[in-house]
Amino acid sequence: MKRLNKRIQEETKIDITPMLDVVFIMLIFFIVTATFVKQSGADVNKPEAVTATQRPNVSILLAINDKDEVWLDRKQIDPRAIKVNINRLRAENPEGEVVIEADENSTSEILLKVVDALKEAGIPIPPVATLRN
Repeated sequence: MKRLNKRIQEETKIDITPMLDVVFIMLIFFIVTATFVKQSGADVNKPEAVTATQRPNVSILLAINDKDEVWLDRKQIDPRAIKVNINRLRAENPEGEVVIEADENSTSEILLKVVDALKEAGIPIPPVATLRN
């Protein structure tokens, strides 16, 4: 009788290893296929533009907030250090695009400094707008 009870108990155990394998594989699938949104780390109130276009391959996002602070990868950086940081990030991802988000209350002076630093780093800047001081 004891043998029968022991055999019944052994047969009623549920093996959850295959289920854990499936859950783990699904987790890996969702992590690999997820789209990660790049954020600069600064709150920027962007002015609206009629001719704005979406940039799908943004890998480097520079932000200028209303206090004329430059942010890159959630860190505030000195405008003089933009060239070095951009060269490092471009070495990691040469196909990625650089986008500048400037607050509507930021000055054109800091924007020109950022654009000049990007040009020195070899980033092509399309002629989107002409700035005058």
